[in-house]
Amino acid sequence: MTRAVAQAGALVPSRGHEHAVDPSHGHAPAVGHSYAVGHAHGGGVAVWAFAGLLGVAAVVYLVLALRQRRRRRPWSARRTTGFLAGSALCGAALFPEVVPFPEGDFREHMLQHLVIGMIAPVLLVLAAPMTLLMRSISVRSARRLTSVLRSRVCHGIAHPVVALTLNVGGMGALYFSPLYEVMLESPAVHLLVHVHFLAAGCLFAWVIAGPDPGPRRPSVPARLVVLGVAITVHATLSQLLYAGLFVSLPVSSQELRGGAELMYYGGDIAELLLAFALVSAWKPRRSAAATRAAATRAAATRAAATGTPPAGATPA
Repeated sequence: MTRAVAQAGALVPSRGHEHAVDPSHGHAPAVGHSYAVGHAHGGGVAVWAFAGLLGVAAVVYLVLALRQRRRRRPWSARRTTGFLAGSALCGAALFPEVVPFPEGDFREHMLQHLVIGMIAPVLLVLAAPMTLLMRSISVRSARRLTSVLRSRVCHGIAHPVVALTLNVGGMGALYFSPLYEVMLESPAVHLLVHVHFLAAGCLFAWVIAGPDPGPRRPSVPARLVVLGVAITVHATLSQLLYAGLFVSLPVSSQELRGGAELMYYGGDIAELLLAFALVSAWKPRRSAAATRAAATRAAATRAAATGTPPAGATPA
């Protein structure tokens, strides 16, 4: 592993901050390629607007949940808390000042994307926002919304393979292609990356364990397999980052390894939460023979308790 990191790039200090060096050229990248550029110009109206939309969504969700209580159809406080927490985490992660790492640190960037793309989506999706919305609108509008969620377009987008590709593929493209440095130079691309991570994370969480209505999904065991593939891919990407293989990022080896560790362990938390949500709601279907046998045993138990023969039994 040490050899792999050495091949990925030697390190030279630059004003107290290390930058990766391409061994073939023997010099550090320009200061403009430092991760700090993304933070120096990554804020602004667009980021505040994105955070504002998250705040509006949280307020709307809370209002609809309170209305359900007034109608004596109480909405789950656990789901409400989860949606508010997910919105708050995602909104806070948009601003580097909130992240507990020095400005420009690669670990700061990784923690942002971990929260926006994996942890917050799980909390948002498990809060069942579409179900709450359908309970709050007219029956006719709810049927229209259901038909949209179960349309062919949604069926294609919500296919587990598509959701998996968008989720893990975006992370792979960001860290193992020139997209990372493009993001550092362009605030618009930086924001679009955040939007993609949030949307792809929500889509994947919905496909795997979302309680909201949608297209017919594969069986629970099949979805567990897809989730297992996602866990494996995330682990592989984080290990490649840690070793510095196939990576050309303008960050120090310490930051790269720290970011890889965050990706490895933080991703496990979100994916295990998804697995728990999926398995806890799983009600395996019994075969017809097993159902008939259970019904027969129940009838025999009732007959023994009441002293009457089961229906269809021939008297002795």
